[in-house]
Amino acid sequence: MMTLFTTAPFTATPLDRPSRPKGAPIIIARDVCKEFELPDGNGTFTVLKDINLQIHEGEFVALLGRSGSGKSTLLRILAGLIPPTSGEVISSGQRVTGPNPDVAMVFQTFALLPWLTVLQNVELSLEALGVPPKERRERALKAIDMVGLDGFESAYPKELSGGMKQRVGFARAFVRQPKVLFMDEPFSALDVLTAENLRGEIAELWEQGDFPAKSVLLITHNIEEAVLLADRVIILGANPGRVRGEVVIDLSYAARERSNKHFKELVDGIYIAMTNPDRDVRDAMAGVPRRENPYPPLPHATAGGISGLLEVLNERPDLRDLPEISSTLQLPTDELLPIVDAAVLLGFAVVNEGDITLTDIGRVFSSADIQTSKEIFRRQVLERVPLIRQIYTTLTERPNGMIRAGVFLDMLEEHFPEEEAQQQFDIAVDWGRYTELFEYDQTDDRLRLSQP
Repeated sequence: MMTLFTTAPFTATPLDRPSRPKGAPIIIARDVCKEFELPDGNGTFTVLKDINLQIHEGEFVALLGRSGSGKSTLLRILAGLIPPTSGEVISSGQRVTGPNPDVAMVFQTFALLPWLTVLQNVELSLEALGVPPKERRERALKAIDMVGLDGFESAYPKELSGGMKQRVGFARAFVRQPKVLFMDEPFSALDVLTAENLRGEIAELWEQGDFPAKSVLLITHNIEEAVLLADRVIILGANPGRVRGEVVIDLSYAARERSNKHFKELVDGIYIAMTNPDRDVRDAMAGVPRRENPYPPLPHATAGGISGLLEVLNERPDLRDLPEISSTLQLPTDELLPIVDAAVLLGFAVVNEGDITLTDIGRVFSSADIQTSKEIFRRQVLERVPLIRQIYTTLTERPNGMIRAGVFLDMLEEHFPEEEAQQQFDIAVDWGRYTELFEYDQTDDRLRLSQP
């Protein structure tokens, strides 16, 4: 199975934005309307009316609408391919009056040139930008590798399956390193299994922070697809197209499975909104309980790894740039970032524009003796990690100071898939042992308070 993966990331890598927080708006649509002239001078037809929306840095947005809602027309207006009849589009602070340089697009129909090879198709957009041939080739090869087509550089489109053709489409967009990637129903022309595979790989890239764009705007009519991928779903009405409302997807990516109860509730709520065009979206979603995971996901980092990184940073205050840290420590990106995220979660460090800096408590922790550092770590996890606080509180309330581990695994599986629930439990045990809060005995599958 092909996977979207690269060992040579673009400039816009997870090292540049390790936590990918929602930032300032990149694209803003203000009162956008679009009308088309009817034949023989018979007036105009309004496709879009009074569209107002924003795409922020660090968010994955889905535009969901039925036929006639003007989804693709709106996408082309935001991309600067067609002008609005009235209103305006602002991108990176500038009014869009032509092709939007902040945007790259992936189309439904692949749109590959059949007489060009995979490599030439991917290079084409860079050639149009005047990128020198050597750089153009290097960037195109990285993009092709990223979408799992390494070895197919010389193949022609007729030699590729539908899924492989769409991967070329993604590579052609990725190579631009856009601020916002636009996807116009990119999976709808694929068979079910291929679409599911490619959709999952895109979600994984986004979740891990490996995506070569700061934000994504997806056009779709597939409700499940929108809930699987997006942070925010904007629902459009039809005839004319207008924004009816939006739904925030309050599920971690780890919990976005069709068997998840809250996933089903979100899909059902949006379905109700879509099939009742005159109903307020908020009213349609009112029956969907708002649920926040009481146990935010813990980064996959050991206490030893966190401590080791902080000690290095304390000894090398000049070492702040995350890519440089990765290179200096010879630590792959996907291993470094969870450690960084954990240090930030525990209040030992802050990250700003790709630089990591120790906080006051982080400096004290990294220079303290072992016992003092454990006490500091213990205080931080009890204050900042609800899962560990819950385990510790439960154990202290038990007369014998112990409880079956399955109690907490069952609890975690209400919010995470089974494998991720186990990983979250293992991380909590590692941090709990390091801080001497509790122990875990695999022989009898029980958690116990640590002995003083």
